[in-house]
Amino acid sequence: MSTTTLAVLVPLLPFLGAVAGLLLGRSAPGFVRPLAVLPVLAAAVLAVLVAVRQGGGQPIVASTELTPTGSVPIDLALYLDGFAVLVAVLVGVVATCVQLYSTAYLREDPRYPSYAALVSLFTSAMLLVVYSGDLMVLLVGWEIMGICSYFLVGHYWETEAARSASLKAFLVTKLGDVPFLIGLFALAADADSFEIPKILGTVAAGGLDHPTLIALLLLAGVAGKSAQFPLHTWLPDAMAGPTPVSALIHAATMVAAGIYFVARLLPVFAASRAALVVMAVMAAVTMLGSGLAALAQDDIKRVLAYSTVGQLGYMLGALAVGDRGAAVFHLLSHGFFKALLFLGAGVIIHAAGTNSLAAMSRMDGLAKRIPDAFWTMTIALLALAAIPPFAGFFSKEAVLVAAEHAAGGHSQSAPSAAGWVVLVAGVLTALLTAAYATRLWLMAFRGRGAAAADHGKEPVAMTGVLWLLAIPTIGFGLVAGPIADWFDGNELTPSLTTSVLGTGAAAVGAVLTYALWQRATAKAVAVGYGVGASASSAAAESAAETPEVAEVTRDHPAVPAGAAPDPGRALLGPLHRHAADGFHLDALYDRLFVRPVRAAASLVRFLDREVVDTYVRGAGAGPRLLGSLVRRAQTGNVQSYLSALLAGAVVLAIATAVLANVNAGS
Repeated sequence: MSTTTLAVLVPLLPFLGAVAGLLLGRSAPGFVRPLAVLPVLAAAVLAVLVAVRQGGGQPIVASTELTPTGSVPIDLALYLDGFAVLVAVLVGVVATCVQLYSTAYLREDPRYPSYAALVSLFTSAMLLVVYSGDLMVLLVGWEIMGICSYFLVGHYWETEAARSASLKAFLVTKLGDVPFLIGLFALAADADSFEIPKILGTVAAGGLDHPTLIALLLLAGVAGKSAQFPLHTWLPDAMAGPTPVSALIHAATMVAAGIYFVARLLPVFAASRAALVVMAVMAAVTMLGSGLAALAQDDIKRVLAYSTVGQLGYMLGALAVGDRGAAVFHLLSHGFFKALLFLGAGVIIHAAGTNSLAAMSRMDGLAKRIPDAFWTMTIALLALAAIPPFAGFFSKEAVLVAAEHAAGGHSQSAPSAAGWVVLVAGVLTALLTAAYATRLWLMAFRGRGAAAADHGKEPVAMTGVLWLLAIPTIGFGLVAGPIADWFDGNELTPSLTTSVLGTGAAAVGAVLTYALWQRATAKAVAVGYGVGASASSAAAESAAETPEVAEVTRDHPAVPAGAAPDPGRALLGPLHRHAADGFHLDALYDRLFVRPVRAAASLVRFLDREVVDTYVRGAGAGPRLLGSLVRRAQTGNVQSYLSALLAGAVVLAIATAVLANVNAGS
């Protein structure tokens, strides 16, 4: 079987599995789990075979005309380069893990059949984006992912949070998709093709007439899809969906699509140095803002959500300095350890028996109760904090090395200003990342909150997946050298300067967080305040006026009795309240956009009801009145009709005579 045939089957199999799951979900429930797992697993295996055959060599291109348009044609095309085949492997592996995990996580959910089918469709759409060689076909997968995310985030539609989150995710991403679509048409008009190889050839020949405009329009769609400032606000709220869906969205689909799109078409963006500077500033603001926000969140999934936003900022920063190898390397590395973190958080939630105990300040004794989640999440958090030799260290260093290279003026496409912006923001974000990763580990596994009931040992389908994802989390960074051909042959090895800066910043963040946590916990224990169920309310009240309690409550004003102290409050100080609310961007958007739109809608409704409807009602009232008068004349009495006819004839005769006399006299 040819490589192109195998590549066609990769997105096709999950699609067929989704269709079969939707059709047979209720009539044949015994087939639901096999239809959820086996097609996605087969797609992952085929994706590995395609990657091995492609081997990081020349891109494999195949196309056939899908439909004549009379102008720019639309082709059903494949474009398999090293980036595409590796990202497809990531998507296949993570989606398989999510489907396996979900068989246990949602085993009692009555809507599991539709959930599993939508996950398969989600996977198929992302694989279509990855392999597509035509931008219009890519757009199909792009939009299918948007509607799948709407349904999956709103899976628990009985809750207001899920309904609002799904609607918000859909609207915010669609807001970016409008300029994105315009940018695609403008790009195709300049290149006279939607095919990626032809577009890249046009760019290389200097054939783009409006590179800056096209790049900025496309960047708006990328900002929405990949949750970059200022369109990132939907992603933290999307945590209202099932945790396996969060793992899929954050690790291998949806948010990865925007970064992958820019990497695929990087020469288009690099044709405008102004667009690269805008991209660098966007990445820097996203990295730093999300790092601060993550330090202030109490819900474990929201911490991980803001973490994803920041790591996507690293990837966009690498693209802003012209290194797509570093961006995709971090995309792959991040995909493995972020999937592990979310699925580990799912084990924590599952062990607690309710989503309401996802608050880290309420966790207690989890390290001993769920050792699989404890050890694997520890590995993943070390990778997130970029501690060597875990995968995150190598991929994050690749980004910092690329930024250093551009800052020194050694990049042919990226301005040095973009390099400096990404480098400084990247080092500061490394400190923040290590700080919130350490905080999460301490509060989740070393916390002294209120212990939840023990629901027994977690299913093997869940814990086994964690250990499977731990393998690439540990070792993927070590294989960067052997697979360099898949990354345009770029060297992805750390430099001494960036290693010292990045690792040093991470060490400072981790040590500072741990010291503040120890200090706060020791004081809380000393006064019997906020250290779990063992601390009696009477003891807390009796010590309420002591200086120690006053200091603890001043540093941690929102920590209730039975909750663990939070080092994030001490780290952020007065900034904590603003960071916890996402720096009030939602409130700002509400005032700038939501309220004016609602006011305009109210005005339109008033005009429609009170003005337009009044004219319509008036236009109908006249004929209705005339009809009622005519209806009264229809008595059904023949004598009345004859009398009226005779009277009318007399009137006509008199009128005719009068007119004749008048004419004769004149």
